[in-house]
Amino acid sequence: MAQKNTFSIGDTAEMAGVSQRQIRDWEARGYIPKAQRLICGDRAYRRFTIDQIEIIKKIKEYQDQGFTLQAAARKAKQAI
Repeated sequence: MAQKNTFSIGDTAEMAGVSQRQIRDWEARGYIPKAQRLICGDRAYRRFTIDQIEIIKKIKEYQDQGFTLQAAARKAKQAI
């Protein structure tokens, strides 16, 4: 069962306007905080909070303005 006030990677991607692949990449590189994991059998599903989604949105916004991923992530963390 999904945890209250968290969102799947698919919902997060849709809400933030980025791809699921981008989210996984940004998480692996440390640009966004690690998502909670919901264990179901052999699988672990990412669950994102509103705060994490806001950071992802900010990174996307700064990238759209022409910032590199690294600069966008740094600015997003400062803005939150």
